[in-house]
Amino acid sequence: MTVQACSTLGGGCPARTRRISFRLELKQMQSVALRSRDETPATKEGDPLMTSALGRALANYPNRFDPADLGGLPERLRSTVKRRNDVLGPGYALNYREPVEFVSGRGAHLFDREGNDYLDAYNNVPCVGHAHPHVVEAVSRQLAAVNTNTRYVQESLVDYAERLLATMPEDLAKVSFACSGSEANDLAMRVARFHTGGEGIVVSRWAYHGLTREVASFSPSLGTGSPLGPNVRLIDAPDPRLVPPGSSLADHMRSQVRGAIDDLERHGYRLAALITDCAHSSDGIYTDPVGYLRDMVEEVHAAGGVYIADEVQSGFARLGESMWGFSRHGVLPDIVTMGKPMGNGMPISGVVFRPEVCDEFGRNVRYFNTFAGSSIAVAAGAAVLDVFEAENVRQRVLDNGRTLRAGLEEITRESPHVAEVRGSGLYVGIEIVKDRESLEPDRVRADRVINDMRERRVLISGTGEAVNVLKIRPPLAFDSTDVTRFLETFAEIAETRL
Repeated sequence: MTVQACSTLGGGCPARTRRISFRLELKQMQSVALRSRDETPATKEGDPLMTSALGRALANYPNRFDPADLGGLPERLRSTVKRRNDVLGPGYALNYREPVEFVSGRGAHLFDREGNDYLDAYNNVPCVGHAHPHVVEAVSRQLAAVNTNTRYVQESLVDYAERLLATMPEDLAKVSFACSGSEANDLAMRVARFHTGGEGIVVSRWAYHGLTREVASFSPSLGTGSPLGPNVRLIDAPDPRLVPPGSSLADHMRSQVRGAIDDLERHGYRLAALITDCAHSSDGIYTDPVGYLRDMVEEVHAAGGVYIADEVQSGFARLGESMWGFSRHGVLPDIVTMGKPMGNGMPISGVVFRPEVCDEFGRNVRYFNTFAGSSIAVAAGAAVLDVFEAENVRQRVLDNGRTLRAGLEEITRESPHVAEVRGSGLYVGIEIVKDRESLEPDRVRADRVINDMRERRVLISGTGEAVNVLKIRPPLAFDSTDVTRFLETFAEIAETRL
């Protein structure tokens, strides 16, 4: 569901031409930045979000804590953060202007040392809720018994694999396990390359698929400090506002894929795979309209490549209408990847294949991962499926997601700083702009909203290439009472910020 800044996406929208012009200019500037990978990313002089204490790696990190503000934290928190900075290696960052420490959780709620209740509308990894008692009991029971691996017969592993595959189309009939979304996407791409004999990879312009060296090479949202591979081509996210007049989103996305494949072939790269996050989370959350993906996959198959559906973000009923994001588009992926939500935070991930894609790889390449498919991880995964069945999680997501989006649409309807409310299920993005005429991203305003929400003990984050989209992505335990609290808090902040 999408709220437009004007009534239509066609010629009747006075802002449409300005919107497309601005987006295309922004895309051109970003393309130059990606080619200049050895240069520090450009930031506006005086940008309060980029200080001397923040390096190149954090230029696009949402609502980050600035280490330069360490002295302003309460004494105990300041001491812990300082010790953390002294001992942790590179790449770590804290969220929010004032970081927060949690000591326990339940459902969609987190609690700090003083017992303050924070509404978690951000963390997707505890899929069925923080410390869900059924998952806790299942993992604890297995931990007290044995934790072995896939070198040994485990009936529980087979049971879980059968149950997981039963949620997929029947052509997706083989599953391998890993420990994280990054590992899952790494394995998926290895198999794609082996199966197709190609090297070329197509991803959306600001995608994130993981942080291994291989997967980072096709994760442009990691920024200019993390080089993209020469075999990687970027395409638009499925934003209807980028569609040329007289065209359709499906035609535009097909053209994007075709152009990427042509350019890869011109430079000597045969296509291996198109990989997409079905929620386009890092691009700014683009879940609708559905249907365009079929045209993209047709182009990929015509070129001899495979389609990988990255369901780390959109899977496990996150989008409400189905268990898997790709199902909303009526497509059959060749490979599906999923991440830690499948174990409610336990380190388990998975890769599901059409057998004809993976069988030859399995006959020629050994794959063993010590902790992937271990007894404890499998116990967590099975317990999550139990909860989905017992609590009708998908219907809860669908119902509460509709109420949440309807409330946000009403609150922001007249705001000059909200371009769109978009999303599906319990995955919602609110695009913050300086004004509806220019549609220029307003990261500073978005950051203030995020931190104002945190001060009122409601957790959200930011996303998108300009980090100006509010990301609302709670655990799926988020219930009607949580929706009411969220909307009441957001409405208070919107009065002054939006």
